[in-house]
Amino acid sequence: MISLRSSIAISLMLSVALACKTTQKQPTSQSSATSVIETIAGKPVTVNEFKYVYNKNNSSAKDAYTKESINEYLDLFTNFKLKVKEAEALGLDSAESFKSELNGYKKQLAQPYLTEKSATDILAKEAYERMKEEVSAAHILLTIAPDASSEDTLKVYNQINDIRNKALAGSNFEELAVQYSQDPSAKSNKGNLGYFSALQMVYPFENAAYNTKAGGISNIIRTRFGYHILKVFNRRASQGQVLTAHIMIRATEGMPLSDSLAAKQKIDEIYSRLKKGDSWNLLAEQFSEDVNSKSKGGELPWFTTGRMIPSFEEAAYALKNKEDYTSPIRTPYGWHIIKLLDKKSLEPFAELEKDIKGKVGKDSRSELNRSMLIQRLKKDNLFVSFPKSLDAALTLADSSIIYGAWAKSVDAANNNTLFSINNQKFNTNDFFKYITAQNRRSKDARNMTPSQYMKVLYRVYEEESLIAYEEEHLETKYEDYRMLVKEYRDGILLFQLMDEKVWSKAIEDTVGLKEFYTKNQKNYQWETRAHAKVYSLASDSLLPKLKSEIKKDKYQVTSIILANSFFKSSSAELDETAKKAADEVVAKLKTDKTYIVELKASLDSKEAQSKPSLQAQRIAAAKAYLISKGVDSSRIELVNSIVKQAKKAKVNELDRHVSYTLYSKSNKALEAIFNESAPLTLQITEGIFQKSDNDILKTLDWKVGEFNTVKDGRLYYTIISKIDAPRAKTFEEAKGLVISDYQTYLEKEWIQSLKKKYPVVVNTAEVEKLIKK
Repeated sequence: MISLRSSIAISLMLSVALACKTTQKQPTSQSSATSVIETIAGKPVTVNEFKYVYNKNNSSAKDAYTKESINEYLDLFTNFKLKVKEAEALGLDSAESFKSELNGYKKQLAQPYLTEKSATDILAKEAYERMKEEVSAAHILLTIAPDASSEDTLKVYNQINDIRNKALAGSNFEELAVQYSQDPSAKSNKGNLGYFSALQMVYPFENAAYNTKAGGISNIIRTRFGYHILKVFNRRASQGQVLTAHIMIRATEGMPLSDSLAAKQKIDEIYSRLKKGDSWNLLAEQFSEDVNSKSKGGELPWFTTGRMIPSFEEAAYALKNKEDYTSPIRTPYGWHIIKLLDKKSLEPFAELEKDIKGKVGKDSRSELNRSMLIQRLKKDNLFVSFPKSLDAALTLADSSIIYGAWAKSVDAANNNTLFSINNQKFNTNDFFKYITAQNRRSKDARNMTPSQYMKVLYRVYEEESLIAYEEEHLETKYEDYRMLVKEYRDGILLFQLMDEKVWSKAIEDTVGLKEFYTKNQKNYQWETRAHAKVYSLASDSLLPKLKSEIKKDKYQVTSIILANSFFKSSSAELDETAKKAADEVVAKLKTDKTYIVELKASLDSKEAQSKPSLQAQRIAAAKAYLISKGVDSSRIELVNSIVKQAKKAKVNELDRHVSYTLYSKSNKALEAIFNESAPLTLQITEGIFQKSDNDILKTLDWKVGEFNTVKDGRLYYTIISKIDAPRAKTFEEAKGLVISDYQTYLEKEWIQSLKKKYPVVVNTAEVEKLIKK
């Protein structure tokens, strides 16, 4: 069975291969095609094969074709060939799973060769011209399956036509979209798609948008989604591309209100600091929650209209000058402040041509490409049709073909040739077998006669036969395709065997793995490490308050106020109302594992005088109820103090309760106390660090204690609670590295055994010819 690792690796190779231009024959030196660079177990390996792989991986290297580069790569290449040789010797290339996977890749590799260059050129140029303009439009969609019956199709067509007539008569298009459109987003966006350009919508939709005047309603169009009508609001020249940076604070829909408010306060504080002149890059690095961009000053890749969330895109394009930035804006991901770094207009066609053609090949407009391809294949492969033979076959059509029950064949005398491809004949029985293989009840044929439907199937059979013939002969037509297929073939064999001999073996051989760890323990060492907390404070004046809070060891969660459980007079039993309050406590404890709850009971004045033991009973009852609902007892703390009541104080039933107060021991809770009014006041980093792991710790004396450091206008208060001396990592701590090193060891040992089994003889004269003097 081919491993998942194999599939991933081969897929990565495929993505690179398909990105290359491969539809032209590559010139091959006759001498390099036959010259031998080495033999493996007596089997020659040509210079041409080595050069193909070498060039693919070293074409842009500065040291290409130097002695060191050639020799190093030849060694890797030889190891690769040895593994493939072993896989063949084990018969892996005859396994059905291997053949199936290789055939799948061959089909994908063939795709660039099964496109029509002239059609692609025309469509690419059309797309580029359209990219010079952006269209703002709304649409109304009525869904209909591509294979729906003619009755259902007509019904939906009439419905969309009625809606179009209402729009043409002056009805508000956006209101019609809300009322009728079956696009799930129409209720919220009123069908509005914003601005878009070429290659961002399916081709029929794009055509309608670009062929409809501003203010106009399009004709009805059919896509794979259903029937659409569009209203074009506006057109504008291409806005080009923008390069932006952002500072983001996450705030997603459905998050707790307290967290949402904290996110808004934090972004507002960052914006305030920017207005005061604080460094953008520093604020991004310290506070942005986009981990992929914060270390780069928040910089994002270039983007064009229609490629980002509309609210983000509109704000970015509204910026006029470099270094301008927006006020905080909201997207589904959170709050952003966006800065403009650069703008550029649409690039020349020559610079975009490769990218556009790649998209055209995957676009719905590829149907035109297929039509032109079929015409070329007919010409190139000497296609000849025999209409009279087809007419004879059509006379045999009956209702069984429509109902998916076709099982006919003809005798030898009537098994006429329908067409030929390079003199290879395709006869009537071949076609009838194809129909039988396709047998299914067809909705498409409901309004056709049997002979009409057979003719439709014949056209499909003819096209598929042409393409299949071309695929079968690609390796003889195109040297680069042949080499790619060989590369994939060898790659699949290699990865399957590597998984068995190296990757999985290293993981599953626990005894060998631990022995390898023991022998090489010197390679798995911890440096001196510090158990530390680093508190980043906006001002040194806050340090006394911070130290005071740290001593408490738990911090009240002030953003969550919990209802009390009230009791009847002289009772310690929770009624249904009291349980509901306790259930809310359970729900909050489930949302954050760092929360603990403090229970405090209160008595009315009469109870305090006559039955003070009720306090402990009520607390015990509330605690027991929480535990019964799955709360661990370690997360419940009790406060046993009675507020003394005056002897003649009036009885207040609201005094008969258990109150719940949430606390947390987490750093996040401590941060919340300081950041309530100014969101960037405190940030806490905690862990076990080596010196290189933290910029603040690397500046300190490594010893237990407290340290103050000022950097970039902030005070860093650091507590080092423990210093770990250098030591060997335990097996579990080092396991990931040990597995990787053990795999390398197993591979080296395996290669040495393969070299003994399959002698390698290098032709040094041919190697010297490759080296640039």
